[in-house]
Amino acid sequence: MLLKTKKINFFPALFLCLFICVLSFISCQTIDLYEKVVSIPKQEWQSSFKPQFKFDIRDTTVPYQMYILLRHNEKYEFNNIWVKLNAQAPGDTAKYFSLELPLANNEGWMGTAMDDLYEHRIAVTLDPAIFSFNKPGEYTFTLEQIMRKDPLENVLNVGLRIEKKP
Repeated sequence: MLLKTKKINFFPALFLCLFICVLSFISCQTIDLYEKVVSIPKQEWQSSFKPQFKFDIRDTTVPYQMYILLRHNEKYEFNNIWVKLNAQAPGDTAKYFSLELPLANNEGWMGTAMDDLYEHRIAVTLDPAIFSFNKPGEYTFTLEQIMRKDPLENVLNVGLRIEKKP
């Protein structure tokens, strides 16, 4: 009695395994970034409370993107927030920027929502003629709320994120 053997083509399975290995290798690369979030005491951001963020930049050959992170609850009563960003490069004098950060539009809150909490990651572009990450060393940023209302209620967290642009 002769057994019939069936020829199996391993090429699709081999291709799929190779694709998964390459994808795993690419996804395991480190992402160069800094991120720090600070809790606002009593969820009332006093103008005197100025969170500070310090980090090192070593690679000055690539551009960086800065984000201001903000988390508030649904009781926050404004559709924006004004902040003063104090930016100091290594060996330089501090530069000050007044920034209006939009938080809502006609459709509602623009951030991501979880129950009654809203989280915003707002890209900030500073004029490169005034400030850029062109020197290696420690950079210091300070955030201050400059709204007319003080304290600014229903703000839970504020933070800063710096990442290399792809």
